[in-house]
Amino acid sequence: MNSPHKPAMGQVYFVLILTTFFWGGSFLFTKIGLREIPPQLFVLLRFSLATLIMLLISGPRLKRLNRRTVRRGATVGVTLGLTNISFVFGVQGTSISRAGILNNLFVLFIPLLVKIFWGERIGRINLAGIVMASAGIWLLATGGSEGFNRGDLISTICALMIACQIITVSKVLKDDDVYLVSLVQFATVALLAGCFVLMLPLPHVALSSPAILSVAYCALFPTVFCFTIQNAYQRYVTATRAGLIYTLDPVWSLIAGFFVLGERLSAREWLGCGIIFMAVVIPLGVRYLTERRIVRRYA
Repeated sequence: MNSPHKPAMGQVYFVLILTTFFWGGSFLFTKIGLREIPPQLFVLLRFSLATLIMLLISGPRLKRLNRRTVRRGATVGVTLGLTNISFVFGVQGTSISRAGILNNLFVLFIPLLVKIFWGERIGRINLAGIVMASAGIWLLATGGSEGFNRGDLISTICALMIACQIITVSKVLKDDDVYLVSLVQFATVALLAGCFVLMLPLPHVALSSPAILSVAYCALFPTVFCFTIQNAYQRYVTATRAGLIYTLDPVWSLIAGFFVLGERLSAREWLGCGIIFMAVVIPLGVRYLTERRIVRRYA
């Protein structure tokens, strides 16, 4: 990852696709862990362990840790914390199939937030995507036995938090050390989750081997590994191409929900999920084709 040479594009795409596999797996392992661990405690354990791992990895770099890195990492860490807290409460209240699709709405929330706070143009294709996503959510709300339930709502809020986190990263982080920023981020999330643990009553917790394995998986792979790999390799592709790759996240969660947890969706729910998925993919695909035309024109 520290090599000065640009890796082959095939390697870049493979690594980024691999991160989506691990992120998709986090839906499954989180669902398993939440059977025994309350959501706020799950986040605390996950990011406490991730902080410890990143502390060991970043040991030689700690002498370069300064107030600026702490301030920027903590700022991004707050949005990351709100993202993960809403994520676990969303997964707890709905199927991982529906949660994965709804979390992907962050692609549409980003241009909407940028329009609200920075006045940038949304664009007709993004507006069309928002309309399609709304139709898909309506189908989900009317297709399942519980309609659009509390977990679905929190998963949609999580998508908004993901968009806020991505925007915050682009606006706040500059040339900071990736490892040190990640260390501060993880520690901030752990502190935030600790506040939620103190505020919300906890039932009796008895940790089994599957629950401990779930925490370990989510701390190591979707957190430490994926964040580091993403920061190391995403720089070699455009944001549009990265966005298209990351739409694989809900595909993995759908597969895991179907084959591992035995989740079954009605025809109306499948249609709603498909429309939401296309609402995300179509705007990204149009941007990708536009980028290619521009590159060819100036080549």
